[in-house]
Amino acid sequence: MFQQAYDLIVIGGGSGGLAVAETAARMGKKVAVIENHKLGGTCVNNGCVPKKVMWYAANLAHAVDDASAFGVPSTRGKTDWEKLVAGREGYIQNINAYWDNYVDDSGIDRIQGLGRFVDPRTVEVAGQHYNAEFIVIATGGQPIVPPVPGAELGITSDGFFELERQPERVAVIGGGYIGVELGGMLRALGSEVTLMAMEDRLLERFDPMIGETLEQEMRQQGIRLCTSFTVTSLQNDTHGIAVNGIDGDSVGGFDSVIWAVGRRGNTDGLNLEAAGIKIQPGGIIAVDEYEYTGIAGIHAIGDINGKAALTPVAISAGRKLAARLFGNQLDSKADYRNIPSVVFSHPPIGTIGLSEAEARRQHGSEQVTVYKASFTPMRYALSDHGVTTAMKLVCAGEREQVVGIHMIGDNVDEMLQGFAVSVKMGATKSDFDSTVAIHPTSAEELVTMRVADPRPAVETGSDEPLEWRKAS
Repeated sequence: MFQQAYDLIVIGGGSGGLAVAETAARMGKKVAVIENHKLGGTCVNNGCVPKKVMWYAANLAHAVDDASAFGVPSTRGKTDWEKLVAGREGYIQNINAYWDNYVDDSGIDRIQGLGRFVDPRTVEVAGQHYNAEFIVIATGGQPIVPPVPGAELGITSDGFFELERQPERVAVIGGGYIGVELGGMLRALGSEVTLMAMEDRLLERFDPMIGETLEQEMRQQGIRLCTSFTVTSLQNDTHGIAVNGIDGDSVGGFDSVIWAVGRRGNTDGLNLEAAGIKIQPGGIIAVDEYEYTGIAGIHAIGDINGKAALTPVAISAGRKLAARLFGNQLDSKADYRNIPSVVFSHPPIGTIGLSEAEARRQHGSEQVTVYKASFTPMRYALSDHGVTTAMKLVCAGEREQVVGIHMIGDNVDEMLQGFAVSVKMGATKSDFDSTVAIHPTSAEELVTMRVADPRPAVETGSDEPLEWRKAS
């Protein structure tokens, strides 16, 4: 049987897998990447990138709606879904081609197919064996479909990116970040949207200000929200697909239903037992701070290890891991503290660090000071309807170190990156106060807040650090 040896084998050609592979290859190591689909993983093919293209289209639709109030002639027609999808897919194909060429030019062997462990040093693909001193599992995650009757009548976020026609009446099941992103996007493009969440409020694992403001804005946009709704089944009736809940609740008439109830680790078919690796609940592979599985030579990075399901985190972890394994940087590891993250809802959300309730638990309620601002930005000065921007600074200790920033509103996705640097550096409220504001902008509110909110927020949801939440 054919067998080839490598310094490093990476199972999974997504963001994390490619990062560790290319870094090791630059260090002169013999590297192979095993991928069963297209290079780029979820982010490029059915996640971040295609979603952001659709989000931009939705933002342009909002702009057309408001243009006439500013004296700019505009007429909103039906979204040309086919043109939008064709453009999006062409853009993705260019990225796929880039990665195909990059891997080849980097001297990395690409092995197409499904990899499965034979033993802790050997992986089989289509009957061929490949072994390596180090193996990195970077297979990402996959959408969850709950085991309820009629579940097959719904599609997942993967299925959303396969839609050839825009659904006219759609139910999105799930009040997490994927659910609110898809729901807001579809509504802006002209679909009638009902968003259903099992929890009492949207994005319940985020600071309460975020979910409360988003609910207000989504209702204003015409999205029907059904919170505290537990789905028991889907069924076809004369009016379309009906979504049934406990206590006899039923909402119907949908031509499409999208499951957005979370993701699980993509461990199917890896035969991890042959390598001695135990799968944790949710398909997760447990690792330590160095992404080490406990089995000599085997590491797991990215969504599969359940830490932080974010593309830049996987890239950082991959590069740090390669530097440690092959670059003699023995303490090289990813830093999972204070990771900034954005939800591309309408309006978008940006957050970093501790929520107010988390800060009070960690530092003691009397040591926490909270500053808030809520306003309508100038973008809507002449519009018939305003979209709220809300911001919160969470500070701790006598020096009022900024330990959390939470924002929702236009452009917060862009402004968070710079402020994330200041949080990472340990900036205090006085550092923010001493920074000259840029006027008139929304971002200036973060450096002009002066009055602390004396009322502690009531928060429900997970005790997990905010930066780990998107893995759930």
